[in-house]
Amino acid sequence: MPAPNAAPRTLYDKVFDDHVVKSGEGDTLIFIDRHLVHEVTSPQAFEGLRNAGRKVRRTDCTLATVDHNIPTASRKNFKNVSSFITEGDSRAQVCALEDHVKEFGLTYFGMADRRQGIVHIIGPEQGFTLPGTTVVCGDSHTSTHGAFGALAFGIGTSEVEHVLATQCLPQAKSKNMRINVEGTLTEGVASKDVVLHIIGIIGTAGGTGCVIEFSGSAIRSLSMEARMSICNMAIEGGARAGMIAPDEVTFKYLKGRPLSPREGEEWDAAEAYWRTLKTDPGAKYDIEVEIKAEDIVPTVTWGTSPQDVVPITGTVPNPANMPESRRQDAEKALKYMGLTADVPMEEIKVDKVFFGSCTNGRIEDMRSAARVIVASGKNGGPTQCAEGVYAMVVPGSGLVKQQAEAEGLDVIFKKAGFDWREAGCSMCLGMNPDQLKPGERCASTSNRNFEGRQGAGGRTHLVSPAMATAAALTGRLTDVRKLMGSHVSDDGGIKITSYADYLEPLIPAQAVADEIDPAAAAEAEKAEAASLADAAKHASAGMPKFTVVKGIAAPMWEANIDTDKIIPKQFLKTLLRTGLGDALFWPARYDVNTGEKIPDFVLNKEPFTKSSLLVCTGDNFGCGSSREHAPWALNDFGIRCVMAPSFGDIFRNNCFKNGMLPLILPKEDLEVLYKDAESGQEITVDLENSQVVRPSGETIKFEIDAFRRHCLINGLDDIGLTLEHENLIVEFEAKRTANWPWLDGVGYAKKGKAVVPIRAPRKKTDW
Repeated sequence: MPAPNAAPRTLYDKVFDDHVVKSGEGDTLIFIDRHLVHEVTSPQAFEGLRNAGRKVRRTDCTLATVDHNIPTASRKNFKNVSSFITEGDSRAQVCALEDHVKEFGLTYFGMADRRQGIVHIIGPEQGFTLPGTTVVCGDSHTSTHGAFGALAFGIGTSEVEHVLATQCLPQAKSKNMRINVEGTLTEGVASKDVVLHIIGIIGTAGGTGCVIEFSGSAIRSLSMEARMSICNMAIEGGARAGMIAPDEVTFKYLKGRPLSPREGEEWDAAEAYWRTLKTDPGAKYDIEVEIKAEDIVPTVTWGTSPQDVVPITGTVPNPANMPESRRQDAEKALKYMGLTADVPMEEIKVDKVFFGSCTNGRIEDMRSAARVIVASGKNGGPTQCAEGVYAMVVPGSGLVKQQAEAEGLDVIFKKAGFDWREAGCSMCLGMNPDQLKPGERCASTSNRNFEGRQGAGGRTHLVSPAMATAAALTGRLTDVRKLMGSHVSDDGGIKITSYADYLEPLIPAQAVADEIDPAAAAEAEKAEAASLADAAKHASAGMPKFTVVKGIAAPMWEANIDTDKIIPKQFLKTLLRTGLGDALFWPARYDVNTGEKIPDFVLNKEPFTKSSLLVCTGDNFGCGSSREHAPWALNDFGIRCVMAPSFGDIFRNNCFKNGMLPLILPKEDLEVLYKDAESGQEITVDLENSQVVRPSGETIKFEIDAFRRHCLINGLDDIGLTLEHENLIVEFEAKRTANWPWLDGVGYAKKGKAVVPIRAPRKKTDW
């Protein structure tokens, strides 16, 4: 608890402070309450544990599932992963995770489990996500869980391994940013429109280095599903995380879920703590943004960045009317999207509609879309997908699918011509067979419209579920309000029952082994900790040292070079950290149709084929996904240092974890270095003396966090450093159990016992 005269704190400050294990030199070591694991960013992490002889420290704090690259086709004839997934690399990743969860004793929702689904949907629906917790996952959209007042952020594979081994992470304190949305949202405006509008205002780098707290009467009026959609896309605004203070809406959503605190004393204690999780009066924010809810209308993206937004009532922007700094990027985006400036957005035809993802794959999203179909029919509008349009609905979890089918939503979709699928990430990132073909245009409820995100050459327009449905029915981007008429608030006769009926709360886990003697367990844990710390010192040898790097630098000028562009999704289906150099910048480096190298791309030209440095004059390098494959690909190519005005937070962290230097420099210095790079001369990055040496001998001084610099120069391994503070971690865990006992393993796993979850009798419903 803070001292009586302590300075007022923000919501973020409070949650961060409550998880400090060690502060001082370097980043603060914080404890992680909840860790979600999936098949794409975990194989190399588990392999790292195995090689170092480490175990998963807290199996009760870890929940695993498959979502990113599993097929969403019918599982009617599903027998096992090996026979069901035909694509070899995808099958290998899923099989690897199934082996890992058995080996390391983790709770797992596999493809035969109806609780399987997208990590950011199953966490909240199981009550695994709780207010005041720290939540991480090897996926950038982990910010979703911030809707509960949790500090939730995406991490790379090295950090996945770090959390598995230590249940802690070294973290730099972020800045505080508040986006306050006051007023009443007009009919037809959804949370997706709100967050797209926000990103259009602040830009994709507006929240860099910050945790955004969303506040205001418009935010408080939203459901939990809607709040999750907003926090989900905080990362698209450059933020480390997004948060919303918990309130009655939060508590009602959580009550009775399988892993929520048990009703009674435990629930009362938890709720009392949760009610303190709000920003104190007088607390200061580093950045504040005020938005009027009445200014927000149904919104759609036009370009290849989530910041490229316009109202559906608007037109395709004209680059000639933009600031010079944005003009070149806008022209490139319009060329890729096949759009002409000044064309009304409602005249743009679509080929496909994708409805799903961790942004909009929840039951409320399904209901919203179904209402559009029903209301359109009542108003004499279309009730069938337009001719030539393929529309797919992909529920976010097996439980969402079951609930939607119980309410008859699937029948509404099927009658309208939508393809009703199984749970998974699907076309959001196109790692499974659900992809766009080159040139196809899609209205999508997902979160990113990067080049090739949903399929090589595919063109994506981000919209809300209601807007996606309107596009499916009309065959073009359409203002959904025209179809809804007076039925915007009508439920269309859809029967809505309690979602909680489908969660089947688990009876408290039963021990299947004898109780462990406490004294013997403590002695064994102490011995194990000592051996792990010792092993960690030897494991550090694998980290390459970074002292002086001299070589050719590849010059790039674009802003917002995202991780999809650095390494597209088809190369994420690997179980290794190496061998990705040839795939680096694949979408720009190779012809999509022939696979041949594009001669004009910088890394295909001499002398840049041998680059060990990269100079980029555009902001926000490495924005987007948490995939650590991006720095792995750069490293594998031979690039050890990227110089840019700013970086995506997760990409920057991932670079440090791989012995690489993401160097932030002023634009004027980068312009000079860009010209040096263009000439093909060698540049030297001297970390020991904190300077960049130009070919002329002139030096450019830079600053870098002293602890980061020390670790790079000495090739120090983060996990080994953390395990040196094993005593502090144990002390924190004891305090955590005393103060927040509901966070220790209940339901699926319990520390100190071998357990199995027992299903409660199914509750009968009345539809």
